[in-house]
Amino acid sequence: MPTPLKAILLKVERLTGNRQNWLKYSSALSMAGLVVLGACSKQAEKTEDIRPVRAVKVTAGSTELAAEFSGEIRPRVESRLGFRVGGKIVARNVDVGTEVKRGQILMQLDPQDLALAQSQAKAGLSAAESNRNLARDEFKRYQDLREKNFVAATVLDGKENSYRAAQANYEQALAAFKNQSNQAAYANLISDVDGVVTVIEAEAGQVVAAGIPVLRVAQSGAMDVIIGIPEDKVNTIRQIKDIRVRLWANPTEVISAKLRELSPIADPVTRTYVAKLALPDTTKNIKLGMTASVTFVAKTPNAMIKLPMTALFQEKNTSSVWIVEAGAVKLVPVQVSGSSGQDVLLSSGVSVGQTVVTAGVNLLKSGQKVTVLDADPLAGTDKNPAASKVTVTGAAK
Repeated sequence: MPTPLKAILLKVERLTGNRQNWLKYSSALSMAGLVVLGACSKQAEKTEDIRPVRAVKVTAGSTELAAEFSGEIRPRVESRLGFRVGGKIVARNVDVGTEVKRGQILMQLDPQDLALAQSQAKAGLSAAESNRNLARDEFKRYQDLREKNFVAATVLDGKENSYRAAQANYEQALAAFKNQSNQAAYANLISDVDGVVTVIEAEAGQVVAAGIPVLRVAQSGAMDVIIGIPEDKVNTIRQIKDIRVRLWANPTEVISAKLRELSPIADPVTRTYVAKLALPDTTKNIKLGMTASVTFVAKTPNAMIKLPMTALFQEKNTSSVWIVEAGAVKLVPVQVSGSSGQDVLLSSGVSVGQTVVTAGVNLLKSGQKVTVLDADPLAGTDKNPAASKVTVTGAAK
């Protein structure tokens, strides 16, 4: 099938009836086609690429430096209780979570052996008492005989010594009886404080030795927050007085705490220093084991620069920002020293009054022309009079 162009040429040839004229017409059509194609392939003129960006004007303001750690609510006093004598456990009267009162029986040992020992001590006491009474009466009789000069003084001295020995034996037997009575009473493990049972370490039927912990009781009342502090922040934490605690169960409530104890030795596993923060006794709706966020806050003596985190441009482990100057951008390295929510704290690299790009930083190149969509003159400081807070990351327990 002939192409459309050949069909046109054949029709022209029939109309002209002349081969030579046909060649002239074909040449004219070819030239016209080339002119049309040349007009279609003409390139558009290049225009300068001006990219729209968002930017802020750098300012400085007062800032609060803060170190945040996670911690756990624990009782200030938690005792590991055990029997003062050995034996077989026959009863466990509490469970984990049971609230106990002072004087309440927690566990009991088999009392048979202790009761037999107590009976033996009581029998020994009775024998010693009889011997003492006999020696005392005999000593009195010989005193009367000596007054009448019926016996020699040496005989009376012998009777006095016998009485004193019998008295000493009686006192010894009495002490042994009291000791065995106490031992028999130790068959009952009694709580000496008001609190709650946190751990059960032994069950009924188990034979335990004296002093082996069988359960734990957390004393009611004062509670602490336990956190782990890395070694590079220990000296700083000692000087901070503003300590704020937020519970994960109620993050809107801020509780003021005090540093009660800071371990002088690092934990061998976590390599952090354990700190105990005392909570006020009036704190409500707090339970053992709750997770807490602890913030140590200290105000900076000098004004600091803060920018949105989106302004940072990361390249080859270097943090930089784009500075807008004369309608073009320039990449400037910066030093980041902390963060505050969605903002970063800069210690060097930019100065007050410069304009920094905050959006579209990954699409820019050095020297590129830009147009700023908006500029926030309050960037770098909070819009309210209160000082901003900068978070310094730290290890947590």
